[in-house]
Amino acid sequence: MEKDTRNTPSGRSTLAKLAVPVGVVRPSSLGELIHVAVRRAIEQAVEDELEAALGAPWYERGGERRGYRNGSRERSLTGPTGPVELTLPRGTLFEPRVAGSSREWRSELVPRYQRRMSEVNEAVLATYLSGGNTRHLKGALRPLLKNVPLSRSSVSRLVGSIKSDLEAWRKESLSGLNVVYLYLDAIALRIRSAGKVSSLPVLAAVGVLANGETLEACGSESTEAWKGFLEQMVARGLRVPLLCVVDGGPGLPSAVGSVFRTSKVQRCAVHKLRNLERKAPKHALDEIRADYHRIVYAKSEEKAHEGYAAFEKKWARQCPGVVASLHEGGEELLTFFSFPKSQWKALRTTNVIERLNEEFRRRVKTQCSFPDEESATALLFALVASGRIKLRRLDGWKALADVVSLNHHPQQKPTQNKAAA
Repeated sequence: MEKDTRNTPSGRSTLAKLAVPVGVVRPSSLGELIHVAVRRAIEQAVEDELEAALGAPWYERGGERRGYRNGSRERSLTGPTGPVELTLPRGTLFEPRVAGSSREWRSELVPRYQRRMSEVNEAVLATYLSGGNTRHLKGALRPLLKNVPLSRSSVSRLVGSIKSDLEAWRKESLSGLNVVYLYLDAIALRIRSAGKVSSLPVLAAVGVLANGETLEACGSESTEAWKGFLEQMVARGLRVPLLCVVDGGPGLPSAVGSVFRTSKVQRCAVHKLRNLERKAPKHALDEIRADYHRIVYAKSEEKAHEGYAAFEKKWARQCPGVVASLHEGGEELLTFFSFPKSQWKALRTTNVIERLNEEFRRRVKTQCSFPDEESATALLFALVASGRIKLRRLDGWKALADVVSLNHHPQQKPTQNKAAA
């Protein structure tokens, strides 16, 4: 039978073009076909890189040759399609500054000692940040890694790269950010310190209209710890926010008043309710809670003050400790009434930053403790910087422009001692 040679300029049939030479194993799946194509693409790219470095293609004798080829080496590189066995060229470059000397050429596309492509490292980090330990990583990435070993030390090295990003971010200027509201809170993590595992708070800040979060591990939530935390942000150029929303810890309001003297302060209504409940008898909890809600969820500031007075009158003799705790919060529980009503829900509590804390707690569940403070901070930073924690827009965000214009004043410089600077 005569072969069909239509639409084949060379005269060869389509079937002949698809013929596989004897002894060559043809890929049995689309995945294997892609894997082979990836290997060939990497090898060709490195070959082109070497040719550019030498200044001459194969067998070229003339021109401005800058070195010569020196055989090849076998390399294994794990990529998105799994481990790839590569045959990469070697080369030697002349050293022009020293006559007769030379040095080994090194590829920038496939650096020496690299065992995984950046995409694979990103997948390892992503799985780690999602809560996986080394054993979970191996299981989750088995289709990608196949039989390639993934040691604890290699995971640690990858996680360690986050710390360098954290250090770079800590040095970035905050002077270009117009922070309107600043939320401040802390999360307690188990950290090994001085040979013993103890609970230490990580202080966190979320700035509305700011381009990121600030995280730092401190030994306590004392005034000095919070003051140092705020002063470090000031040293990076942070300007005075209009309002600071705080959890009501004993040291935080004092620190805010010391560093941001012109900022208004809103005490978290939820934290204050918890304080009241700890001082209230069980049989009166529901009634105290309802009376307290009439204050912080009032329809106007006037109604809130009426509810405040009624609370004092009703519980002063029955539960003096509860009333004393309410007085401790004072007018700072009602600061949000001086801002647009559409933002009251977002400003009366620190729930904006609690979203961060919930994700932090979920992530660190898989770890009994952190080896040091820096490791804890780096992990929390990575969760935010990688976009795994995303904060939604503030309720009433469209009114922010009006808030800024109504409260516009020459930006005052925060209080800052020389040691912090």
